Amino acid sequence: MDATELLAVLRPLWSVWFMLLFLGIVAWALWPTNRRRLEDHGRIPFRDDR
Repeated sequence: MDATELLAVLRPLWSVWFMLLFLGIVAWALWPTNRRRLEDHGRIPFRDDR
């Protein structure tokens, strides 16, 4: 197996890898314990700290 054959095999796997990575990040962000923390961070611009 030379480099071009290896590239032909691995190229489709990159899209699968990035899809799994994206879904993992979304699942982490929507996990109930993380969701509360991230919602608190999301309200920072609306705080009135004067």
